[in-house]
Amino acid sequence: MVTLREIPPEERPRERMMQLGASSLSSAELLAILVRTGTYSESALALAQRILSDTGGLRGLVEASREELVRIKGIGDAKALQIMAGIELGRRISRTRTEEITTVRSPFDVFDLLKDELRYLQKEHFVCLFLNTKNHIIGRETLSIGSLNASIVHPREVFRAAIQRSSASIVCVHNHPSGDPTPSPQDIELTHRLTEAGDIIGIEVLDHIVIGDDRYVSLKEHGHM
Repeated sequence: MVTLREIPPEERPRERMMQLGASSLSSAELLAILVRTGTYSESALALAQRILSDTGGLRGLVEASREELVRIKGIGDAKALQIMAGIELGRRISRTRTEEITTVRSPFDVFDLLKDELRYLQKEHFVCLFLNTKNHIIGRETLSIGSLNASIVHPREVFRAAIQRSSASIVCVHNHPSGDPTPSPQDIELTHRLTEAGDIIGIEVLDHIVIGDDRYVSLKEHGHM
């Protein structure tokens, strides 16, 4: 078995992390620290690189199930669960930021809040932020998970959730798995329907934001509402 000990010290992920910090490591190096050991023919780092290749990179790894991971040579239940636990911790840390950013002042606030959670997902997730009269976030909910390139949500689901939380206003957010946040005609049509429904009900739709790969588009800023 090839171990990290056989790799020159300056190339070992753990040593590099101790010396330079986690932010200096590649995704493969961070993953190698999680899986700890390799196989008889490759190091943990080589295994990590192959995992990323087989799953299609970070975007695919985030969505990979245990069954999909154990089909990769060198990955058993223990390693699969270690990887999934690391990913879930990252998700939970991202979700706790809702408590830190309590006021929405601009579309960027929303993007900054949700970008790390949404940018790597392989399906469209439609998320609503529920706000009070001071634009403080009082709740959030994922209302729809769509196909590879389509999120399906109905205004009644959005406003039912908003009414249950006594929301004064809402911000709607969804991701584009392609990485391109350019709104589709369907996105624009949905925005119009949500805005009209909000006007009738008395709950303002402040914005609809599309998140891509480290980019976003505010439909309000682009004049679609």
